[in-house]
Amino acid sequence: MFAMESSEMVAVNGSSDLAAVDDDNRRLVGDEEEEEEEDDTLSVVANGHVPEDAKNMSIDLRIKKKAKRPSQYLLKEGVLNGAAGGIGSGTAINGVARLLKNSRKPRNGFGRGLPKKGGAGGKGTWGVLGSEMMAEDDNETAGDPNYDSDSQDNYVLASMHPVLTEEEIQKNVEPILLEYFEHGETEEVAVSLQDLNFGPNKFHIPSIAVGLAMDRKPSHRELTSVLISDLYTQVLSQKDIAKGFYSLLRNLPDIVLDTPEAPVILGNFIARAVADDCLPPKFLSEYKGQPDCEYGRAAIERAEILLSMKHGLVRLDNVWGVGGGTRPVKYLIKKMVLLLKEYLSSGDTVEAMRCLKELEVPHFHHELVYEAIVMVLEDLTDRTADLVCKLLKSLCAAVVITPEQMARGFERVYAAMPEICIDVPPAYAALERFVEKCHQEGFLSESVVKKMPSRGRKRFVSEGDGGRVKEAASL
Repeated sequence: MFAMESSEMVAVNGSSDLAAVDDDNRRLVGDEEEEEEEDDTLSVVANGHVPEDAKNMSIDLRIKKKAKRPSQYLLKEGVLNGAAGGIGSGTAINGVARLLKNSRKPRNGFGRGLPKKGGAGGKGTWGVLGSEMMAEDDNETAGDPNYDSDSQDNYVLASMHPVLTEEEIQKNVEPILLEYFEHGETEEVAVSLQDLNFGPNKFHIPSIAVGLAMDRKPSHRELTSVLISDLYTQVLSQKDIAKGFYSLLRNLPDIVLDTPEAPVILGNFIARAVADDCLPPKFLSEYKGQPDCEYGRAAIERAEILLSMKHGLVRLDNVWGVGGGTRPVKYLIKKMVLLLKEYLSSGDTVEAMRCLKELEVPHFHHELVYEAIVMVLEDLTDRTADLVCKLLKSLCAAVVITPEQMARGFERVYAAMPEICIDVPPAYAALERFVEKCHQEGFLSESVVKKMPSRGRKRFVSEGDGGRVKEAASL
């Protein structure tokens, strides 16, 4: 009985060992070898006696896994210090290796612990940001969903700018034109506009330019006409310019609300564009046949009148007048004298201020101050002195005339007093009264008042000599 029980216990132990062997063999050995080993083992157990050879065989049949060599990282970190020489050293090494096999730290001890290839390596990854720009033809295969066999020739990658919308055109073009009104360089505007992708919407350029110039000075309108002429064939075509003016003619009812003289201004622009060969002459006849508002017809009629004048094409070069900086000095002096005479007859300071601004010569405003003071000295009436003082005070308060220009005008009068006294003997007394009045009004500085000259007068015998009579000269 004892023998039988011991044999059964051995059989049970042997069967459990063989089951573990069987599981290991199925993972690493073929199916045929597993069946043969299982039959041999069962035959030994079936006899009821498990010899020593069977025990040794069961032990030999166990899978003997090859121990992993400890990496340099483990040796470096001193993992083997505690397990060296012990029975379970191999188990300890393998356990530590399993824990550290997914570590991001490099096994050679170098690196910063970052993911491999910047997170772009391995299966199912998108790749490094921008790697599509570095891809070559050799990397394109038929398995690529973007593969196209018909387009595998040599190609060049080029940047693409989307076409600007109407709002984006307004946002980008308006600052360029406002800067152009300051420097007047058409080449710089052309370079800036060529960097933008207008597509079929280039006609917005002349439309925006003319719209901005309507609310500004004649000099700005002249700059706009020059800009349209210079951009022709370089940035704009004749169709773009014509389409831009068609757009302005259609929008005239809305433009008139802000600029009442818009039809006249637009007619001048159209006539100037025809004179500069930017628009064909048939533009006027083509538009006349289209039913449109009265403002559009008024603009076309204005352009026809300007073009039908004698030598009209030549005169249209000065349709906006001559710029302030290019006008002759005598012409400016004449305009200022007429301005003052009209003001003395009407007394309207607002109109005088508007006329002075239209001359667009802020650097020459000292001439107005000089001519106004000369008129006061020549007229010698209190009314003229009061009106001129009121005008100069208004211009100084509105900063139309700067304090520097005001002081320069008075100093010019001080320097010209010897010549003025020849025609107006009491000029010094009149100048003293007028300067004192201006100083009391608060727009003339104390330093300018101190520079006012005083005319010397003859000394009587009683002054300075104690009343003595000069002795007669000895004969």
